[in-house]
Order: sequence, then structure tokens, then C-alpha cells
Amino acid sequence: MKPRNFRALLLAAALCVASVAAAQRPILIHSHNDYTRRAPFWQAYAQQVYSIEADLFLRDGQLLVGHDPEDLDPRMSFEALYVEPLVALYDRNGGRAWRDSDEPLQLMIELKSATRPTLDAVVALLGRWPEVFDTRVNPRAVRIAITGNVPAPADFGRWPEYILFDGEWDADYTPGQLARVALVSTDFRNYSSWNGKGSIIPSELKRLREVIDRAHAMGKPVRFWNAPEGVTVYYTFYDLGIDYLNTDRPEAAAAFFADFGNKNFRIGDRRTASAGVTGTKRLDKATRDFSGFQNDKLQLSKGIDIYYPTHRNDGGRGKVKNVIYLIGDGMGLSQITAAAYANKGLTLLNFDYIGIQQNNALDAFTTDSAAGGSALATGRSHNNRHIAAAADGTPCESLSDFFHAKGLPVGVVTLGNAADATPTAFYGHSVERDHSDELTRCLLDGHIDLLCGSGIREFERRRDGVDLVGELSKQYNFVRSVDKINERPGKVICIDDEMDAAAEEGNLSLLARATRESIAKLREQGGDKGFFLAVEGAKIDYAGHSRCLPGSIIEMLSFDMAVAEALRFADRNGQTLVVVTADHETGGLTLLDGDLESGRIMGCYVTDDHTPSMLPVFAYGPGADRFTGVYFNTEIARRIRALTE
Repeated sequence: MKPRNFRALLLAAALCVASVAAAQRPILIHSHNDYTRRAPFWQAYAQQVYSIEADLFLRDGQLLVGHDPEDLDPRMSFEALYVEPLVALYDRNGGRAWRDSDEPLQLMIELKSATRPTLDAVVALLGRWPEVFDTRVNPRAVRIAITGNVPAPADFGRWPEYILFDGEWDADYTPGQLARVALVSTDFRNYSSWNGKGSIIPSELKRLREVIDRAHAMGKPVRFWNAPEGVTVYYTFYDLGIDYLNTDRPEAAAAFFADFGNKNFRIGDRRTASAGVTGTKRLDKATRDFSGFQNDKLQLSKGIDIYYPTHRNDGGRGKVKNVIYLIGDGMGLSQITAAAYANKGLTLLNFDYIGIQQNNALDAFTTDSAAGGSALATGRSHNNRHIAAAADGTPCESLSDFFHAKGLPVGVVTLGNAADATPTAFYGHSVERDHSDELTRCLLDGHIDLLCGSGIREFERRRDGVDLVGELSKQYNFVRSVDKINERPGKVICIDDEMDAAAEEGNLSLLARATRESIAKLREQGGDKGFFLAVEGAKIDYAGHSRCLPGSIIEMLSFDMAVAEALRFADRNGQTLVVVTADHETGGLTLLDGDLESGRIMGCYVTDDHTPSMLPVFAYGPGADRFTGVYFNTEIARRIRALTE
């Protein structure tokens, strides 16, 4: 429990610098009672917090660190625990706290013994290293903030200008006194009994906002001590505009606020993330060239249109001639929910027939895209890394093989590399997903009529010297743009490098265009017989591996536009079954907060890998009612076959 005196957290002279830090980390973390850590100073410093606190007693001429007099130990001196490490750091880092950054570091000193002698001893000690502690000598020096037994405002001028003090939110300071106030902070329990769960009582929230508004009107940041802790507290305090987070868990707080821009999204808002790329090293060989999510492009000026299907031929026993199978790679219910809140609706949520699928691999509890995609393609469980092949390597018949045998044209479209796991599950067979040569050579079998995706080097660069493009050109016309799919007769392989990039405002409709062009191509080839088309939204998965919520939402919206194209055709045609699902969920996305009116959404990932979460299955058209209920992912392909036999 802190004394009633207020805690200063920020030097007024450094407010402009702090605003830069706040843009990078939206709330400044204060390591409260830092000396109680297993590794005082270093534990908080390793998290790159903004402010570190030490309670000081002056005893027998020595400044000792501790919460109560009975805790004092001569081995816990202020000089040894805090001053000496800072001096060493500044010497090593060229006169700044961080080797790679000019961001300031604040040292908060709570005076627990008599004000004047204790503060005089602090100034005498710090004065030995003005290049480290005096901002008049070094603008990048450690910021010193005095709290606890703070002197009266009229006495602030007794100490050097680089010593700033705590302030009271309801005090009336002269301009000179206010200039020496770092920040106003107060006991949270004076205003609220909130335990950190759910919402703050409205009357208490009003009182908290009065404190915040008053402090900000004074031009000072604000902090509440003696507050609850936890994720709900972190984002609630952020939303309230509280500038500093008082925490006894600096590791947890720092982890939550790290890369905060990638945990938040709202259509029409510029993101707070810094420039650069949110990428991933978790992708497999075929997708190693993905350039990542460009942070400055992870925004949309407006949402996408929602298509409302007619449901005229939905469900029941009508004839199924065409099947459009859409797979959102890495798409779990949280990814769908986040996109729906952000866009205030999705075409995907207008399906009447919805089921749930379980998606474990044959040899592992959590599936990869190879086993998951293969189960969706073949109706059989697979080992991880296997592409439409049994444990012994025997090829498993995919839906592409099935429909080709029926004499129907087959298409495979992906907003990603055409040699990646999910698309290859519909045209290839291998016990190793990274065997791109083996998988793309399966195209020579001629079982598909259209392939569209990125990854030209998977076709042009052959380790064994085989001219695959030349061989495939005997059966397929190669084009390099989605818009040219229907310009060439016969079978087509479209390798459009634009499909390798992350979805953004300029290319958001690319997958929908590819879907529309592919439907037209296959419709022309199949005539009254029908066709089969598999469409993958590949980079929902990439966003999960990258822990990038904005990327996930934008990729989901791109995928939803493709779903809308499928439903539009189904409504015009009347004999088309549309099935939408995922191979697995990626990232363990958890939604934390949001706003229904603005569409703001906040969420974070618990991993950068796949999870075994059950997945929704959406179906539309004749036979759609067969896809309700709970079942294994292998049932989807089996039910599609049964409806078209």
C-alpha cells in the first residue's frame, strides 16, 4: 500500500520525447516496487519499460532500498542496485539508456524517510554522474522523478532543475511549480472498487475520468497506483487515456503492449503501428518468399459490401451439378468474428446451414495444412506433412480426381503459392509437403483444368533439370495475370505474382476476381455437366503465424468477397453447392475488446502456430442441409461426393 503522496512518472521537460515513446508503445509501463523483483532493475530494464521505482530510506548516512524499515539490508543499497547499473549502461551505450534507441528511461525515487535529508543525499549521489542523471548536461539522461515524502511546492526550487516531483490532480500550482511537476498520480481505490473483471461501475468511471481530464488539462500524464492488474485492466486503462500503467508484473504488461498496433484494427483509422513489416519465419518452403504484412498498408478506408443470398435453392434435394469449395486457411471462429465486427457484417454469416468439424491429424492432435487440407480434399485422415497420400505413400483420391473421372472440369485457386500444402492436396500426392518438384509434376496427370496462384519459381527452377513448364505447356496455356484466365482456350495455369502479396486496399478484390474468372472458365468448359472449384484464402493463416490481427481481418475480408462471388453464381445457377470451411485455426486468436458502433476490435494470439480448435462449416445450395451437425473434417468431402454421385 502506497502513502497518500502522489507518484511522479514523467519529467515535464521530456513530454515531447515521451509522446514519441507513447506512439510506439501506447501506454508507458511503470515497474512498481521494482526492488522486490528477483533481479531488481535488470528484470524491468529487460522489458524496456519506461519507468522503474525504488523506495529509499536514509539510514546512518546510507541510502537503502526497501518498503518498510524492518526490511532494510545494507546489501540493498540504492547505489549498488540502481545507480551503478545505470552508470555502466550509459557508458556502454554512448550516453543513453538503450543502445538502439533514444527513448528515455525514468527512475522514480520514493522518499520513505525525512524529505530534506533524504533528498539531499539523493542529489549528492546522483550529482557524481551528471552525464547520466542531469538532463541539463545530457538530454538523454535518466529522468528523475521524486515521489513519496515530496516537499511542499513552494520548496521545489531548493533542488536542481533536473529533479522533478509528484503532483496532486486537484492542486493549484503556480506556473513555476507546475513546471517542476512530472505527473499526477493517485490511489485508484479512492475512486473505484473495481477488481479488474468486467466493467467499471458508471459512477466510479465518471470519477476516474474527472481525475484523468483534470491532469490532462494541466498538461500532465496520469497514473493510478493501488489498481488491479490483468489483461482487462491493461486495455481498459488504455481506452480511458491513462498514460502510465502501474504494474507489479512488468513482463506480462510489456508482452501485452508489445506491437500494440497488431492487436487492434478499425476500418477508416490509420494504425498506430510503427513503419516496417510484420512477417513470419514459420512458413514452409513453398511460401518462404512471402514478403510479410506491410504495417503502413494494414488499413482500409471503407468496408466491403455484403451479399445477401436469395436462399431459393438452399437445402433440400435439388440436383447438384457444380461444387465450389472455399477454404480459409487458418480461419477459426475468432477470425470470422473479428472480421464481422470490423466490417459490421460478412457474407459468410448469411448461410443458414452451419456445422462444426473436428480436424485432428492422423498422427498428431494438432493438424498442419498438409494433413488438414488433404482431409478436406480426400475425405480421409492424413499424417502431418502428407499431401493426399496414405501413411505408406499410396495416393488417396481427391475430389479433383473424383470429378475429373466424372468428366467434369476442375479448378484450384489460391491467394498464395500454388505449390503450397492446401492447393496441392487437390492436385498432387506426396508424403512430404516440401517436395514441390514431386507435387507440381503431378499436374502432368491432367486431372485439373485450371490452376491459379503465385510461385512461378516452383515451376521454372527444377533441381533435376526437368523443363516442367515446357512439359506442362503441352497441356496447359500459361498466363501471368488473373485477368487473362479467360483469354486463352482450353486448360490454363495462371501464375500471378500479385497473389503472393498480402491483401490490402489496392488488391483486396484479387481473390474474388480470380474466383469469378475461374467460375466463368469452368462454366464454359463444363457446360451442362457442371464443374468443381476449390478456392483457398491462404494468408489468414500467414496472419496467425505473424500474430497480426489487422492482417487477419483484411485477409478475411478478401476471402469473404470470394465467398460472395460463389453465392452470386449459385443464386444465378440454382444447381451449385457452396461449402466454406477451414483446414485448421492458426494463432489461438482471442478477442478482448471492441466497439459495435465504430467497428473497433482488439485481440491477441496465444501462439504463432496452429491450434486444434473445432471449425465452422458453412453450406449453401442443394444438399446444404447435409452439412449441419458435428463431425470430423473427413466427412465434408464424403458428403460432397454423395451429393454428386
